[in-house]
Amino acid sequence: MDFSVRIPFVELLGFELHRFEGGEAEITFEPSPDHLNSFDVVHGGASMTLLDVVMAHAARSVEPTMGCVTIEMKTSFMRAAQGPLTARGKLLHRTATMAFTEGSIFNAAGQLCAHATGTFKFVPRLPVGTGSTRPLNRISTD
Repeated sequence: MDFSVRIPFVELLGFELHRFEGGEAEITFEPSPDHLNSFDVVHGGASMTLLDVVMAHAARSVEPTMGCVTIEMKTSFMRAAQGPLTARGKLLHRTATMAFTEGSIFNAAGQLCAHATGTFKFVPRLPVGTGSTRPLNRISTD
């Protein structure tokens, strides 16, 4: 399944979208040696990015015409993440402008590696050229 908008950083990391509907999202990540820390496990920043993206997609899955920006995020790491990872995000509650979500990362054995909660703001896509719209690349967060 293709991401509905181009996110260069997500492309760089190699995330793959598998579910995007009904307030839920699922993304897989096959870490390369470039994604590891000095302990040879997935860097916390890569894991946090995975959680951020899966939660935003869970929020956007009920309103795919809107963009979503992160307002806040809290992450807890349970165990070192290694090997292929699966992240699952869920929309817990939404208002007209905000989404409250949770996300979890699991390793290949199904063990929970990290969990996060996040708050996202829905933002409209903005036109950037004559008669065109460039989805989600330039937005006002005010």
